[in-house]
Amino acid sequence: MSLMASDSGGGDFKPAPAGVHTGRCYRVIDLGTQSEIYRATGEKKVARKVLIGWELTNEDADGQPVLNDDGKPFVIASRYTLSLHKKAKLRADLEAWRGRQFTDEELRGFDLQKLVGAYCLINVTHSTNNGKVYANVASFTPLPGKMPKPEPVNANQFFNVHEPDMQMFETFSNGIKDKIRACAEWQKGGPVASADGPSNGDDDDNIPF
Repeated sequence: MSLMASDSGGGDFKPAPAGVHTGRCYRVIDLGTQSEIYRATGEKKVARKVLIGWELTNEDADGQPVLNDDGKPFVIASRYTLSLHKKAKLRADLEAWRGRQFTDEELRGFDLQKLVGAYCLINVTHSTNNGKVYANVASFTPLPGKMPKPEPVNANQFFNVHEPDMQMFETFSNGIKDKIRACAEWQKGGPVASADGPSNGDDDDNIPF
């Protein structure tokens, strides 16, 4: 089943190094409908959320690959509200990633499953909170056409709460599992029918998705 975005109105892990990396999207995880309290205003908001993750490829000054302690590429993720509204961060990041704006047709229903396996350049920055350093996705640009695409390392993952792959679910971190279990769809007793719109194709080979 597709996962559509539309214009409808930390831990103890070692952070990815700051700088520009080649990124490959290897996971899109539907977190379902979440209720959150915004600290600044105390306002409660309910929205569908999605987690998008990338594996990062970079080299040090000696031309050696920059890897995590387990010998694999660093990974990074961002959480978004599932919306392509003109003010939505998801829309801004995807348009920067693909290097062009969405068409009106795409805005009526864009299937996020298209992101899995797509490459880009990601600018990673660091921030500090309570003595811990966190890696953040600062910006995206399209991967230049002649730039090599590193071989995939992490298995591709696409997870939708309406048709949950429970084997995949068991591979998630406890934090992601808890977030999914807390969503409205899970609390109602399991998957429900999806109201996703149609998926749209793309005829431009230069657009990553």
